[in-house]
Amino acid sequence: MEFREELLRIIEKNSRIDTKELAVIMGVTEESVIEELKNLEEEGTICGYHTMINWDNLSTEKVTALIEVKVTPQRGQGFDNIAERIYKYPEVESVYLMAGTYDLMVILEGKTIREVSGFVAEKLSALDTVTATATHFILKKYKDHGTILAKKEEDSREIITP
Repeated sequence: MEFREELLRIIEKNSRIDTKELAVIMGVTEESVIEELKNLEEEGTICGYHTMINWDNLSTEKVTALIEVKVTPQRGQGFDNIAERIYKYPEVESVYLMAGTYDLMVILEGKTIREVSGFVAEKLSALDTVTATATHFILKKYKDHGTILAKKEEDSREIITP
């Protein structure tokens, strides 16, 4: 595997890994790891570093919605301008172009279902290029970005046989 790809695969799973540890794992110098990370950041391959939080473990109320959006693409610009208008809203977490019945997938978080539905009705559906939406609310996350969130609890009861 190429050096860059291996480096990216490792930090994708753990962005907090120390550069010294990365160098040992990859069998290179720490300086080469630091330089490559800097290059990847400058060229826009590494776009940011994120912490994954299981909000279900806290008392903070959050609602996550997946919204499929059908749009009329603009001549000469396709879906890019529409996607940009949507992703500029602060409540929008992600926007993806997709193939199938709908054109875009919008993922957003809000405090309540009412807040999310208000966004869809007042902001998203109000865009002149949006022709249809389908909103799906996330009830429980089991795995997110490769990380298992819903760990099975071990049965700690003692087995008694007659």
